[in-house]
Amino acid sequence: MSAAAPPALVFDRVTFAYQGAVMRFDLAVPAGEWLAIIGPSGAGKSTLLDLAAGFVAPDAGRIRIGDADVTTLPPSERPVSFVFQENNLFAHLTAAENVALGLAPRLRLSRAVRAKAGEALAAVGLAGFERRRPGEMSGGERQRVALARAFLRDRPLILLDEPFAALGPALRLEMLHLLQNLRARNGARPTTILMVTHQPEDARGFADRTAFVGEGQIRALGPTAAILSGADDPAVAAYLGRA
Repeated sequence: MSAAAPPALVFDRVTFAYQGAVMRFDLAVPAGEWLAIIGPSGAGKSTLLDLAAGFVAPDAGRIRIGDADVTTLPPSERPVSFVFQENNLFAHLTAAENVALGLAPRLRLSRAVRAKAGEALAAVGLAGFERRRPGEMSGGERQRVALARAFLRDRPLILLDEPFAALGPALRLEMLHLLQNLRARNGARPTTILMVTHQPEDARGFADRTAFVGEGQIRALGPTAAILSGADDPAVAAYLGRA
C-alpha cells in the first residue's frame, strides 16, 4: 500500500508580528481541498495567504507545501499561483500575453506557449479575446484572464484573495462555478484552493471546509455548512449576524 499523500499546505506553529499584534497559525490543508477563509477585516486572512506565498516571512514556525519546507523560499520558488482582487494584469499586454506569462515570464512566446494560452482563454469562456487588452474588457472578463493564467501554470496550490469582491452577486456566482470547473479539469488530483472572501455565502456549495480567522488566529475550522451555521461558536455567529 502506498503512503498517503502529504498535506498540500501546513502551517506549523507559525507566528508573525504586525503592528504590535502577534498572529499565530496552525493549519493543515489536505491535497485537493477547497478551503474558504472568512473573518472580519484586519483579522489576518490576507496575511495567512501572504505567508503561504512567501510575500512575508514568519517570525517563527515552519511552512510546508507538499513534501517541501518552503519557510525561507522566495515567492518565485514556491509551487503556488496567486489571484488577487485586482487581477494583477499588465495593461499594455494582450489577454493572451497576460495568460502566457504563467509559462513564459520573459514573454518569449513560442508557438506552443501561444497555443496553450489560447486554450486557457477558451477554457474560461474567452475564445477570441486573445488580442484584447485589459482596458477593453469588463471586470469579470479580466478576472477570467487571471484565472486562466493561474490554472495554466498548473501549480498544486492556488491562493485567491477576495478575487470576486468587486463583482455583483450573479457574476460572482458565475465565477465561482468557473473556478469549480477549472479545478475539476485535473480529474483525480484537483487543485488545492485557499480562498479568502468577505462574502461567506461564496463558500457554501463550493468550499469543502471553511476557516474563521479572528484576532490573528484560526478560531474555527470545519465543514462549510457547519461553520456557516454559526451554531458552535459565538464569535462566528456574531460575525455572520446570527448572534
